[in-house]
Amino acid sequence: MEGLLDHSLRDALTRVGGVDRCVSEFIRVTGTLLPCRAFERVVPELRNGSRTAAGVPVRAQLLGSDATCLAENAARLAEMGSAGIDLNFGCPAKTVNLHRGGAVLLDEPETVAQIVSAVRRAVPAHVPVSAKMRLGFNDDSRAEECALAIEGAGATELVVHARTKAHGYRPPAYWDRIADLRALVKLPLIANGEIWTLADALRCREVTGCVDLMIGRGMVSDPGLGLAIQAHDAGLGQLETGTNRSATWATLLPLMLQFWHRVGLHVAARHRAGRLKQWLNYLRRSYPQAQQAFEDVRLLHDPVQVEQWLQQAIQSQSKAS
Repeated sequence: MEGLLDHSLRDALTRVGGVDRCVSEFIRVTGTLLPCRAFERVVPELRNGSRTAAGVPVRAQLLGSDATCLAENAARLAEMGSAGIDLNFGCPAKTVNLHRGGAVLLDEPETVAQIVSAVRRAVPAHVPVSAKMRLGFNDDSRAEECALAIEGAGATELVVHARTKAHGYRPPAYWDRIADLRALVKLPLIANGEIWTLADALRCREVTGCVDLMIGRGMVSDPGLGLAIQAHDAGLGQLETGTNRSATWATLLPLMLQFWHRVGLHVAARHRAGRLKQWLNYLRRSYPQAQQAFEDVRLLHDPVQVEQWLQQAIQSQSKAS
């Protein structure tokens, strides 16, 4: 999730728990073998055994259309110890698509197969090679063809975002189409799209037949969602998320401060406040307290003032508890 779920937010969310694996923001490959520092800039976890501080594996994601060049970069990532290689066939961004990256390749199943096959051959057998796709570009008429191409090329697993590029992120997600793909391919499928709550997760599983789920914006909005799903799977009942027990506002505030400090290490001062506001904006969906927090920081731009607000918010919450 470029521009949102970077390594700083990965660090915070995996500290909450309930996450089995992460995939990085995409690393664009356009014809050159990137230096190690370029990979470490996007995936600094490579310096920590390809794991977050909480110990969750992080798989580096590549985006591009040059199969040979993607394979060379995948090989370098494998040498650096990446927990796996993920291939992006789902990005709907216009600029990316114009440069033959992301979802536009879903109109070229043969190119998709060439990319997956080249990357699979380039990395050791023990290194997973996964792919993420949407249902298609303008329509879903070639979804089955693309899924079969990815399977036939040797991918380890496939994440399917249940919308086309044309759908963007507008509800609904067409989970029934994932079920169609699951009936066709033997490749392990992971369902993705419009999973905001535990009820959404259970319904998605029911419709798609997939046990495993990829959660992006839903996890940003409710960091306790993964824990709630795990609790349900463990037979602990339908542990509610957001305003309830899986990740309370009181537990989130210190993580927010850690996130803020980490953002300060790699984001220019004039943009730092925007990163916190961006997360708070998502949190408003699940936490009533986030609405007031967002209003408190909305007009703040000075990092010193934001730091002060965070410290005061933690102190106030501690006294209230």
